[in-house]
Amino acid sequence: MFSIGDMALSNQIPVRHPMKTPAIILLTASLFIAGCQSAPANLNRASMADISVQFRKPDTFTDVRDSTGGRFSQSYLDLLAKHLQTTAANRLRRGQKLSVIFTDIDLAGDIQPGGTNDVRIVQSSHFPRMEVSFILTDEQSVVLKQGDRRLHDLDFQTTMLSLSERNSPLAYDKRLLTDWVAEEFAP
Repeated sequence: MFSIGDMALSNQIPVRHPMKTPAIILLTASLFIAGCQSAPANLNRASMADISVQFRKPDTFTDVRDSTGGRFSQSYLDLLAKHLQTTAANRLRRGQKLSVIFTDIDLAGDIQPGGTNDVRIVQSSHFPRMEVSFILTDEQSVVLKQGDRRLHDLDFQTTMLSLSERNSPLAYDKRLLTDWVAEEFAP
């Protein structure tokens, strides 16, 4: 049976045993440190120099305009090229070479004509779309894979983006390329 004194004690916060606390701290610290360590580098991966990116007649692309004046943006093309090179280098093996030619790009969102501010408005009706041709070869220049692809993401606004992706220019367009590389060049 419990007395009133016991009831009062049962409602109090339990006292931690001093010997268990250091063990918990040590375990938590170990898990934290293990989680912070990066995976070993893939020493057998391709280098960014092995991925060639070209843009065929970029001035005729559907939409690669920037929000500063709504003009054609070489800097956007440079961002996409670098992103593709980085992403593909992590998927390809050393010795493989990838050549990608963009034949059209329509960036996510659109710059509304006639406004005083040329701001890119992102709406579901303006999904990212790209057309590419590619060829993947091995170290002896044997063709491993080639083709033409029409990339698009109709549900791009439902895609979960990391914080760094959300704060990055062309986040949805880069994600489209990342997804294509992951699917096209899966091990």
